[in-house]
Amino acid sequence: RKVNGLTAQAVADAHKKDLATQGKHDVKYLKYWFNEKDGTVFCLSEAPDRESAIAVHREAHGLMPDEVIEVKEGS
Repeated sequence: RKVNGLTAQAVADAHKKDLATQGKHDVKYLKYWFNEKDGTVFCLSEAPDRESAIAVHREAHGLMPDEVIEVKEGS
């Protein structure tokens, strides 16, 4: 996700809102990475499906992902 005017504090605040909302959607937000310089943010979550992960962002703060990549854990 590209966010204009991104700051470390803004990302931390959005993540806290995700954590407060995630249980309603059976989602667990685990980590996030960001680059203040270019405004990119990446979030890692465990979710039953992509729609649930997106619903958390929509409800928590309205910052919608540009892309959701579904993966499975390997060894």
